[in-house]
Amino acid sequence: MSGVTLNNVIKRYGDVQVIHGVDLEIEDGEFCVFVGPSGCGKSTLLRMVSGLEETTGGTIHIGDRDVTREDPARRGVAMVFQTYALYPHMTVQDNMGFGLKMNGHPKAEIDAKVAEATRILKLEEYLKRKPAALSGGQRQRVSIGRAIVRGPEVFLFDEPLSNLDAELRVEMRVEIARLHKEIGATMIYVTHDQVEAMTLADKIVVLRKGVIEQAGAPMDLYNDPDNKFVAGFIGSPAMNFVKGTVSSGGKIDVPGLSQSIELKVQMPPEGTDVEIGLRPEHIKLDRKGKTHRVDMTESLGGVSYSYLMSDSGEKITIEERGTVRSKEGDMVGLKLDLKEARLFDAKTEVRIR
Repeated sequence: MSGVTLNNVIKRYGDVQVIHGVDLEIEDGEFCVFVGPSGCGKSTLLRMVSGLEETTGGTIHIGDRDVTREDPARRGVAMVFQTYALYPHMTVQDNMGFGLKMNGHPKAEIDAKVAEATRILKLEEYLKRKPAALSGGQRQRVSIGRAIVRGPEVFLFDEPLSNLDAELRVEMRVEIARLHKEIGATMIYVTHDQVEAMTLADKIVVLRKGVIEQAGAPMDLYNDPDNKFVAGFIGSPAMNFVKGTVSSGGKIDVPGLSQSIELKVQMPPEGTDVEIGLRPEHIKLDRKGKTHRVDMTESLGGVSYSYLMSDSGEKITIEERGTVRSKEGDMVGLKLDLKEARLFDAKTEVRIR
């Protein structure tokens, strides 16, 4: 197995540059997830690693090999696509072994590798079926199995669960996590779903407009974001952002929270516009207060989310647990866990520490 290293990687389509000097190191055996909004460059970057997109500038290494100009078939990677790309007239067994057959591998070797992949993915009872007789999740497992039999150095996943319903997505997330633990291979996974990123990744790479905003372990990005974009993208529901202004004495006037607050950070000069970030679980309701109106509640059983509106028109989401929960129309106050508050410059969106 091998790691992947990107050095100052650039991608242009004519005069339009879409990947801007990306530097990234993915360790051997690491599960790395590229995440970001549509158009951020995550799939383009993955296809550059695979060789399906030409690299305009910089270098890509897999292990100690420079594969920047290498043919895709010689890079030692296997790709699992959003669409299953199975041959409809072939059985599961034939689909999984087809690539090896085309490369002239002996039948005994093909059968052995297909059997091992089938065991890992629990597909034994489906070997003689054709794709039309499989569910979406089963088809995606066959697609993953086809990648396993090739024995690649690096697995590449391009939004493989996007076509599945919610229940199957959860099931397949578990399958992919288990697969990574069993095989121990380097895996790069592209998704726009930050829940998938948080649950699967050893390392998350947050991309925006072809630039890495931050890379690190999931909980590091969740608890210690470098900027407002990462803070708002990682976590569901998203972090609350409330506008404030630095006042005298290092305090911050925050109309949306109906109070002034103090934070233990390097406070910018008086008059600086800032934004305070607080996650829904770090705000509690004060039922004796009357500063905010509950606009709507969303009950998910063990947890509810209340959506509040301040007098200044700012929206705030609060997580609620327990038996007593707020109702639409309630007037409430807020109790803030300021140890968990994050401060951002309103203009640059950079974290103030």
